[in-house]
Amino acid sequence: MSRIRPYRPSDRDALYEVCVRTADAGADATGLFSDDSLWGDLFAVPYAERHPDLAWVVETDDERVIGYIVATDDTDAFATWFRDEWWPTRQDRYPQPVQPTTREERMIEHGYAQAPGRNGNAAEYPAHLHIDLLPETQGQGLGRQLIETLFAELTRRGVRGLHLGMDPNNTGAAAFYERLGMTPLPAEPGGQSFGVRFV
Repeated sequence: MSRIRPYRPSDRDALYEVCVRTADAGADATGLFSDDSLWGDLFAVPYAERHPDLAWVVETDDERVIGYIVATDDTDAFATWFRDEWWPTRQDRYPQPVQPTTREERMIEHGYAQAPGRNGNAAEYPAHLHIDLLPETQGQGLGRQLIETLFAELTRRGVRGLHLGMDPNNTGAAAFYERLGMTPLPAEPGGQSFGVRFV
């Protein structure tokens, strides 16, 4: 049996692993980029660093982390922190591309482009999340439990709403969010977004 528990700093490496193993529209992205850590440095670890109180993991009986949810309750404040504090610690590792053409270069540029006010959904849906589960966890209701745990905490804090962005090729994830009552939101070209209101 697997269980959900709050994130601990010792889970950091596991976040990188789970992130890359689910990053290609839900499939394993290991080896797609020259540095597998890029996925986690963009979409998982900074959230746990900034908001460990909004991060939970799925742990097996033998204490392996096989899934997680991470979030921020204020997208614009998070973007400011990411730009000013997190990403500068990564820039030597990921030099800014002059003209991003490859998928990896576009992902790196995504890191450099973070800034408050960029996300058009953040005003009405200020929180956002990232959730990833290894295939062995799926179909057990753990994703729903993670989402419900986060939503309960955001509701307790009086957060107005939450949005998320995803790869539209991950059709299973889109169906999952719709089953949870999330509705489509405007998205950037090539992306897909969902949102939910709490108050």
